[in-house]
Amino acid sequence: MAGDTGNHAPADDGVVVVTDRLVVRAFRADDLPEVVALHADPEVMHHITNGVAEDPDEVAAWLDHWVEVAHRDLDTGCWAAVDRSSGRFVGWFHLFRDDPPATDTLELGYRLRRDAWGLGLAAEGSRALVDRAFATTDAARVRAETMVVHTASRRVMEKVGMHLVRVFDADWPVRIPGDEHGDVEYAIDRADGNTGPVT
Repeated sequence: MAGDTGNHAPADDGVVVVTDRLVVRAFRADDLPEVVALHADPEVMHHITNGVAEDPDEVAAWLDHWVEVAHRDLDTGCWAAVDRSSGRFVGWFHLFRDDPPATDTLELGYRLRRDAWGLGLAAEGSRALVDRAFATTDAARVRAETMVVHTASRRVMEKVGMHLVRVFDADWPVRIPGDEHGDVEYAIDRADGNTGPVT
């Protein structure tokens, strides 16, 4: 697509996309300490678990799964994001194929370290992954969800070129402040075209 914000690297080197500031790549086993710390940060987890840390053993099993999946497929999955200049882990992004009947739709997600917030990195990585999805898969739509009150995440979706699809009530396993206001779904369709660089 014209105006791509990332390079669509060959899957066999484990790199999914490269942007101005990020390398999004397959997870490795040695990412575990950084991932455990990310999933234990109460502010990072505020809109997910109401700040409760995820069990390190469960995080390790989750990471093992994505390390193994990356050997088979890099079109969809969950990948580490690292700073391009330093190689420092900053978080992760995912693109998951929706369950039937919406198999032509991918769900975008992201989770970044607190010290990476407010720098435009979530939008930069997301834009590159959306472009890659339309360039390398058969996806007709990429969508994302967040809480109505999670304004920072909603801004990322809007910067990527997504439009508000609906407001709905998700079935959260724990009570999270603000969940009474509901959740939102945003999406961008292949037919929408590339909206240009993230600003």
